[in-house]
Amino acid sequence: LILYLNMHLRIVYILILGLVFVGCKEEKTKTVTPVVIESVVEKVATSTYEDLKGNPIELSDYKGKRVLLSYWATWCRPCIEEMPDMEKAQTILEKENYVFLFASDQSVKKIMAFKEARGFQLDFIKFNGMYAEKNVSALPATFIYNEVGEQVLRFDGGLKWDSPEMIEKLRAVQ
Repeated sequence: LILYLNMHLRIVYILILGLVFVGCKEEKTKTVTPVVIESVVEKVATSTYEDLKGNPIELSDYKGKRVLLSYWATWCRPCIEEMPDMEKAQTILEKENYVFLFASDQSVKKIMAFKEARGFQLDFIKFNGMYAEKNVSALPATFIYNEVGEQVLRFDGGLKWDSPEMIEKLRAVQ
């Protein structure tokens, strides 16, 4: 009988303890704070290139001109080292129907900061694609297009752009 009462007392004790825990549980009220979600509209590039003001550019915009298009980056030492020579070549060829473009896939903000810091008088543009699409695996990579928009030359790596030999190669582009 004592064993029987002891077992029932344990069961009663456990039930009472359970009720105390459940009944004494503090109810927490949650305060819902409204969250303002900002709508971020990201500009999706629809052109291959854009100028530093965000205007779309395509190489076809330059039909009738010869185009030197250099892919570069602000962190690329050979790219930066060849820019003074490219400025000189641009000056030499300015009356020979040439347009020099310098395309980077970095942000416009970064390109602008580079241009301001370095002071180069070059036409920097933003490239909205991937270098692999242009078969570029190392920088700088420079492409020369003739007046009908056909790629006729390609140069990989930093070069001496204002050398007489290079100027003659560029002048010979048909």
